[in-house]
Amino acid sequence: MVSGSDQHGTPITVTAEEEGLTPQEVVDKYRQGQLDVWDCLGITFDLFTTTGTQNHQGVVHDIFNTLVENGLAVRKTTELLYSEVDRRFLPDRYVEGTCPFCDHDPARGDQCDNCGRPMDPLELKNPRSRLSGDTPKIRESEHYFLRLSALETELLNWVERQPHWRVNVRHFTRGYIKEGLHDRAITRDIDWGVSVPLDDYSNKRMYVWFEAVIGYLSASKEWAALQGKPNAWKDFWYGPNAKTYHFIGKDNIPFHTIIWPAILMGYDKDLNLPFDVPANEYLNMYGGKFSKSERRAVGIKDFLERYEPDTLRYYIAATMPETSDTDFTWEEVVRRTNDELVATYGNLVHRVLSFIRSQFNGKVPQPAVLNHTQEQMISVAKTALKDVGNQISQNNFRDGLRTAMGVAQEANKLLDSEAPWKTIKEDRSKAGTTLWVVLYLISTLKTVMQPYLPFSSQKLHTLLGFDRKLENTGWDIDEPIPGTTLPSPEPLFTKLDESVVEDEVQRMSENSQSSK
Repeated sequence: MVSGSDQHGTPITVTAEEEGLTPQEVVDKYRQGQLDVWDCLGITFDLFTTTGTQNHQGVVHDIFNTLVENGLAVRKTTELLYSEVDRRFLPDRYVEGTCPFCDHDPARGDQCDNCGRPMDPLELKNPRSRLSGDTPKIRESEHYFLRLSALETELLNWVERQPHWRVNVRHFTRGYIKEGLHDRAITRDIDWGVSVPLDDYSNKRMYVWFEAVIGYLSASKEWAALQGKPNAWKDFWYGPNAKTYHFIGKDNIPFHTIIWPAILMGYDKDLNLPFDVPANEYLNMYGGKFSKSERRAVGIKDFLERYEPDTLRYYIAATMPETSDTDFTWEEVVRRTNDELVATYGNLVHRVLSFIRSQFNGKVPQPAVLNHTQEQMISVAKTALKDVGNQISQNNFRDGLRTAMGVAQEANKLLDSEAPWKTIKEDRSKAGTTLWVVLYLISTLKTVMQPYLPFSSQKLHTLLGFDRKLENTGWDIDEPIPGTTLPSPEPLFTKLDESVVEDEVQRMSENSQSSK
């Protein structure tokens, strides 16, 4: 698994100016923090690179030169916004104003966060410098442009062959292309970014929207080189069965369904284009965008200092904005943790393992012949394993989690209806059989929950008496082995006190005041 961070976006230079640092110092300052957060969430990479490597620059230069040779990157004189107060051309993120499409204000010079439309800063109504508030003037400058207009038909035909895309992604992309694609500048008047391989462009840099997406390809090449197999990247980019998925927010849809495919088409038509772009809508907070100044924000690192990572992973997966915007609230974090993770899932595991420890000397019971209901439960487990796998592969993550939690609900129903704490008084074998079947369902849970809840799934894997790492067992159900001695039961999850809501809302308010 390869990934990385884009280090040439204008937010980097904005932060650098605010903190009195160089852009590279900002990158270095925050990079380790990013890696630490990924690790705390249980997400690891074979390579986590940046777009600041020589490897990335070389790949970008190669693609740029090829596009120029193919007539798809051409020089044009263009009008740009220039601030006489700031004495500089203003990159898109340095400009804000009123969106020409939906009248939202403030809209950024590269894209409107309200309607999601990318734009040129010149399209903004009432533009102003974010640095000084100055109303910029228009000046001319020469730049290279990507001829999206020349690839319009090819792009539309390709999009029409992607029926598996989410409806919102297809609808947005088709509509955007049918309105007519305009050529877009791929160089800009700044000194931070990937250089342009031309002597007369030494004072310009590649536009970040152009070179950042190339990072998918350059990271693959870097990974292959580090493995000592420099051509291994080709398996993923030329292989007929290889599929590329881009998990993004809806504001990045056009960059991954139009611009990146256009670059690949213009560079090498044999390269695999994105197979799927499962873009999410927005995750808001208390009815608005995440915003420190408006007391609606919580950092992942801050969250993980007080709560378990699987608590966050579960909540995000359960409320993922796959088809519409959703809302983060501390009330829902507490409710879902206590009612679903603790009450439905965690308590099931703890009471079954505790009962086995007290009544069966901590050993997995030997089952007798299963009754009809118990046979049905085995089928439920096997079906859930298949369904969750399919739902995840189709990017329906909320449905997959819902199906997985359904296994816990069925296990609770079976346990309550067969009541082994009662039947053990008269028929120990019958009680043991019930417990074995419930253990089978619980073992299913550790597998189907592993993509969502890796920490508690590994813990459950150990509590069920299995010694190897869960991630190495494959997508299958580990059948409980009669006679296996189980470790002492431990709670899978921690219940949250209702006071968490008030405490966290107060903390957001305090953080907001301190950031002003």
